[in-house]
Amino acid sequence: MKLTIIGSTGSFPGPSSPASCYLVSAHDGQRPWRILLDLGSGSLGVLQRYMDLKDIDGVFLSHLHPDHCMDLCGLHVAVRWDPMGWGRDRIKVWGPADTAERMATAYGMDPEPGMTEEFDFINWVPRQVVELGPFRITAYPVRHPTPEAYAIRVEATEDLFGDVRTSVLTYSGDTDSCEGLIEAAEDADLFLCEAAYEEGRDDAIQGIHLTGKRAGEAATEAGVRRLLLTHIPVWTDTNTVINEAAEVYEGGLAAAVSGVTYGVLSGDRLEPPKTSAMSRIPAPKSNTRALPRQ
Repeated sequence: MKLTIIGSTGSFPGPSSPASCYLVSAHDGQRPWRILLDLGSGSLGVLQRYMDLKDIDGVFLSHLHPDHCMDLCGLHVAVRWDPMGWGRDRIKVWGPADTAERMATAYGMDPEPGMTEEFDFINWVPRQVVELGPFRITAYPVRHPTPEAYAIRVEATEDLFGDVRTSVLTYSGDTDSCEGLIEAAEDADLFLCEAAYEEGRDDAIQGIHLTGKRAGEAATEAGVRRLLLTHIPVWTDTNTVINEAAEVYEGGLAAAVSGVTYGVLSGDRLEPPKTSAMSRIPAPKSNTRALPRQ
């Protein structure tokens, strides 16, 4: 299983990254499968550097704040108005119970049919396993100020030339410290965990986000092999939250960076996937002329 960081900036897109979006890929022995964990503001454009949108096998939303779901509106346009025709089934979207209505409202659509002709919306059932290709995906309720917020555990069993391996990725979504987060992350190979707040600066704010220290504490309690901090807003210093986590967590530790791909089991940085879609787009013809010499 591979994880490509599409967007890792917290709360809104930053100058070097979109908001939350993570491309996860695994092979079932027949073909590669690709799922998205969140599709936050600004992420759809960057995603197309790494895959053809028609190859999305499923979208899994942690919650419905715009920095985690709003580019679903753009994907709706890509599906509905493709002049060559979409030519694929509806994209399956797992999320909170009111996902379909919220997306329709965001785009100014009547809820019926809303975006249901483009997306097959499926409500999360907490702790119920979703099987999709080589993936087993489970949502765990976490602590964040929205009616439904989830951490997402992704397990993939792959048979690569007779070598069968199972790897586990846990994505925190947005959360403060809670039991659901520990349950989701237990023994994960890679823990992709938010760290939006800093110790000292944000101590008075409870029930919204983790600090680097609280993320590290969760990683230690859950026994994860590697911790990758993400959802770091522009006003939070990356080195600060890394150092906070390092004080309480002894495993592999880094911060997520847009465009970087990791092997979930190995922890290695890998070459990012290349989309075949880009090769089909002709280079634009120039209509400019050289400036005259002065």
